[in-house]
Amino acid sequence: MFFKKKGRIRKEENERLLSLIDDMKQKLTKQQLLINNSVDPSPMVLNDVKVTEAKYMFLLREARIRQTRRNDKD
Repeated sequence: MFFKKKGRIRKEENERLLSLIDDMKQKLTKQQLLINNSVDPSPMVLNDVKVTEAKYMFLLREARIRQTRRNDKD
């Protein structure tokens, strides 16, 4: 009884992690496009990109540790 709840919670959190990874990747891609298209990006913008990249790498590392995989059967 208790283990079913634990499995359900783990599955929900893994799905949440994967959606966070997708969101962070989109945000990082947009910021990198902005920097590539700008002539002289400000240090604040460059810092924001580094922070976003660090967050994205952290989420990827967490997914790897959890051995989370995406089911693309749909």
